[in-house]
Amino acid sequence: MRLFAAVLPPRDVADELAAEVAALRRLPGADRLRWTGRPGWHLTLAFYGEVDEEAVPELSARLERAARHTGSFPLALRGGGQFGHGRALWAGAAGGTAALRLLADRAEAAGRKAGLDLGEHRRYKAHLTLARSRDAVDTRPYVDSLHAFAGREWTVRELTLVRSDLPRSGVPGEQPRYEPVGRWALGAAG
Repeated sequence: MRLFAAVLPPRDVADELAAEVAALRRLPGADRLRWTGRPGWHLTLAFYGEVDEEAVPELSARLERAARHTGSFPLALRGGGQFGHGRALWAGAAGGTAALRLLADRAEAAGRKAGLDLGEHRRYKAHLTLARSRDAVDTRPYVDSLHAFAGREWTVRELTLVRSDLPRSGVPGEQPRYEPVGRWALGAAG
């Protein structure tokens, strides 16, 4: 199964972001982007790729430990940017980004300690992907619009292990399906 660890925004935060995305989708050329669906909005902490079912209990135990040793923290969706010359448009994060980065490091370490091959370590960049493109797209109007976006702050209290099933039908616009397979409270070390 294809797995990743993530922080999921609460419903009211996603509502704010949905209003911003609706405005972005009205900009000229927005139809050249493949917009992510709201059910898939998340801040990836660590991407594990294809994981054998037998490895999931060990990964889950290590993620639970990582969550237990990380206290809850404030976070907000704020601003945005792009990766890959317009191939990905994203909303950024503000607030407890140091704590988010620590949780991401711990989630990556959990995968490595569970025996998963995660490839080369990359510097963590907190982001929530809003749209993608196969081709380079001039995303400046979208990034400029996102610059002023400031969502409300919430307290991150949970680490989630998510399964993603990629579209297989070939139907244009079909979105991946995401399903939480594990959730652990932050700071439960007591």
